[in-house]
Amino acid sequence: MSDNLTEKLHLLPFGGLGEIGMNMMGIEYDGKILLIDCGLMFPEAYMFGIDLVLPDVSTLEERTQDIVGLVLTHGHEDHIGAIPFLWEQLGEPVIYGTRLTLGLLHNKLKEFELDHRIELVQIQPREVFDLPPFKVEPYRAAHSIVDGVGLAIGTPVGTIIHTGDFKIDPTPVDGENTDLARLAELGEQGVLLLLADSTNVENTGYTLSERTVGKALEDLIPQCQQRVIVATFSSNIHRIQQIADAAKLCDRKLVINGRSMVSNIDIARQLGYLDIAEDQFITLRNMRDFPPEQVLIITTGSQGEPLSALMRIALGDHKKIELSPGDTVILSSKFIPGNEKAISDLINNLYRRGAEVFYEKTSEIHVSGHASQEELKLVHNLVKPKYFVPVHGEYRHLVKHKQLAIEMGVPEENTLVLENGQKLSIGPEGLTREEPFETGRVFVDGKGVGDVGKMEIRDRRHLANHGLVILMLAINQSTGEIVQGPEIFTKGFVPEDNIESEVLLAEAKQAICDLLLEHSQEMLSDWEELRVEVRKTLRRCFNKRIARRPLILPLILEL
Repeated sequence: MSDNLTEKLHLLPFGGLGEIGMNMMGIEYDGKILLIDCGLMFPEAYMFGIDLVLPDVSTLEERTQDIVGLVLTHGHEDHIGAIPFLWEQLGEPVIYGTRLTLGLLHNKLKEFELDHRIELVQIQPREVFDLPPFKVEPYRAAHSIVDGVGLAIGTPVGTIIHTGDFKIDPTPVDGENTDLARLAELGEQGVLLLLADSTNVENTGYTLSERTVGKALEDLIPQCQQRVIVATFSSNIHRIQQIADAAKLCDRKLVINGRSMVSNIDIARQLGYLDIAEDQFITLRNMRDFPPEQVLIITTGSQGEPLSALMRIALGDHKKIELSPGDTVILSSKFIPGNEKAISDLINNLYRRGAEVFYEKTSEIHVSGHASQEELKLVHNLVKPKYFVPVHGEYRHLVKHKQLAIEMGVPEENTLVLENGQKLSIGPEGLTREEPFETGRVFVDGKGVGDVGKMEIRDRRHLANHGLVILMLAINQSTGEIVQGPEIFTKGFVPEDNIESEVLLAEAKQAICDLLLEHSQEMLSDWEELRVEVRKTLRRCFNKRIARRPLILPLILEL
């Protein structure tokens, strides 16, 4: 590591700071930019109608020639999911990742007909590759998905370590632990900057090993008398392997349900990451040929997504899977923040159909893939960075990780909490915040990408919370005479067949008639001014009478 920083190194966070998901970081030196991950986020509760959320990379549109590559740490959606949407906008960079990560990405690119256009380069742990002026060395990182890596990034002014998502699992399912030996070597050589996963910084102690889930499944599944349905993330290959192993121990056949689950299992088996014999699988079609006690279904939908396979099963809408009293459902995944209500509804519906349900709060059938406090402390001790910036977490996680770093000996002036869009420079004067750059969230709604913005989300939220009032009015353009109306229609505001509602709407119509009588023909012919006055009048009327604020839409026709 250079002790004399004469050139500045810059961090460009596009996503993943102050939120869970949408992870994307840029590292800039000498005008060249290395991108790390390009993930999406699933919509929060207030984002009505939104399917996916992407990072805003518009600030890079004029600098696509400066991007030297996009390096992926692992294959979770919050790290690779935005690539099909943003790759062209980023100038079609070459993408680097491990074998499974690229396998999962390639399958996703097929859906967008991009699989033959994007250059994918496979990388190996401890094998350095050059993306001048950067030298990138992946190192093994244990996580809840196979083939994850952290990155040691060599720059002319020092080494940056980006941990990716990781934990220190002493007994990983595949035997691939986080490469602490390499981290120790890098620490001895000198590390300029550490960027570390902060998701579980609030958890004391150590994160449990993935093998504890396997043991719990092996204890639980043999006790189940009828059919078993296990829901988990389709990318959690270790978990799927352990489910299959537990099923095999009690002679249960596997049925795979959910498109992403089928696809990811196929890819993982082809690449050698899953060891499940072909004769252990049966199809949905011939599942009825086996007694319930010989069947285990692995499915998607553990987060209670409205159209997911498991939710359709819970509601009785699935064409081929019907729950029977005495069936067992295991939700082998965490409750992602924001999904608690949806998952609670899912569990209630499963119980209504007579199923017994096991989930994170009642059984040890899920462990996190992120490092807890003692594991983070160990990494800090090994790496001994000069500077530290916490990444991957909500704002409180970043603050607590900064505090932990200070406890571990990082000077307070050498660590700070960044947010998305806050450019950071590392130079002779240390860490310096620079002018923010444009960033934010891009919403995906159906086939539209970016055409729904904050205003539309605000209107949708307003509609959901307060309802809609439409006022129709036809005016003679030349005389200003009211030809028809005013008529008022409502949706989600007040009951249509209620006497009090009829009185309220009659008063509102009278208020509009009084407004029209008070104003001149000039005002009546100025549609924009008239719309503003109509909104004000109705807003006052509704707020005074019932303290509600519906979205008011005046439709004024000129005849």
